[in-house]
Amino acid sequence: MVIGAGVAGLTAARQAARRSLSVACAEQLMFGGLILNVNELDPAPPAFPRSGSELASDLMAEAADLGVVSVTGTVSALSRDATVFVVTTNGAQYRARSLIAASGARLKRLGAPGEARLEHHGVSQCADCDGPFYKGEEVVVAGGGDSALQEALVLAKCCNRVHLIHRGERFTARAHFIEAVRAHEKIRPLLGSVVEEILGEDSVSGVLVRRLADSRAEEIACKGFFAYVGLEPNSAYLPPEVERNALGFVKTGTGMQTTAPGIFAAGAVRSGFGGLLTDAMADAELAAAAAAVYVAKL
Repeated sequence: MVIGAGVAGLTAARQAARRSLSVACAEQLMFGGLILNVNELDPAPPAFPRSGSELASDLMAEAADLGVVSVTGTVSALSRDATVFVVTTNGAQYRARSLIAASGARLKRLGAPGEARLEHHGVSQCADCDGPFYKGEEVVVAGGGDSALQEALVLAKCCNRVHLIHRGERFTARAHFIEAVRAHEKIRPLLGSVVEEILGEDSVSGVLVRRLADSRAEEIACKGFFAYVGLEPNSAYLPPEVERNALGFVKTGTGMQTTAPGIFAAGAVRSGFGGLLTDAMADAELAAAAAAVYVAKL
């Protein structure tokens, strides 16, 4: 059984089915994962569409054609009965000889005052989804990695000004994203700065920013706020014998094997994940191959 139906999960399910295994793929939200919200993948996997929704659709269709069973529901319990795993999801139970955890990770919240209160009222984490609502307006993006800079560039297509806040003195994103941001006349980088508070009563009206060097505060008037400050793994459902790092990401060894025999991990849920869609697919192929070997030995 594969838990998670993003790129890693669907690829793992497809590869396992190709090895003549009976495969079920469980997903609590939307099959396709976070890439459904990405209009243009950068970089896109070779020989696949550049649209996230098109890529997800292709992977889902291929998995279905191979006989993969789709299960909609949240995994609430996971136990082992002799050599068989028992997976409980929304009251139903499924039995599997091996598991591939491909449940991915979710975007972290910044944790600034006002963020939770104003969610869906100007606070968002999807530039492709919500950017058009702020056409001609000013918005603030927090973060300095690939996702933050990519989303700032997406927002700059429709917004009048994008203020890009990062606590570091330099961005951590790949060079071509940094170059594109620096060259864009609508993006205003504010390095060495942190977001202190999201302002507004019924909707976002501004963001309070503090410079780390001299503690100088600046209130930026804006209509939207987007935070891209890292990921949190969806790994809480896994049993204690599956070792994780301090942040909760699953530790894996050869063939994506976890510290629990028969449980493998692929994609953003695991420690050491490369971060690209091609990395997710490579993880998934290794996990599926190792799971097939494991099942054959039972």
